[in-house]
Amino acid sequence: MRLGELVTPRRLLLAVVLLALLFGIEGGEYGTGDWLALRRQAREERMMVAELTRDVDSLTGALRRLERDPATQEKVAREEFGMVRDGEVLYRLIPGGEGERGERTEER
Repeated sequence: MRLGELVTPRRLLLAVVLLALLFGIEGGEYGTGDWLALRRQAREERMMVAELTRDVDSLTGALRRLERDPATQEKVAREEFGMVRDGEVLYRLIPGGEGERGERTEER
């Protein structure tokens, strides 16, 4: 076979069309792979925004309770700052601290 028989105008046109189609799908600045990666990234970003929105809502509720709910305020004052009411006695137990006679107790 000669080169002239292998390269016909019809085969040449078909090759050009296929290359143009391939370039249109995968080539250029934003090919199909880039597009799929951007879609995946957008989906991940939407999930992250939803999670952060839930966190903000939770923290907003906690702040509202701290500002307006006396029971929550008292709970935080007692747990975080060791505050007690008049007439109450605060006992703090220290794990592994010294016992009554000054001996070191073991943690269990």
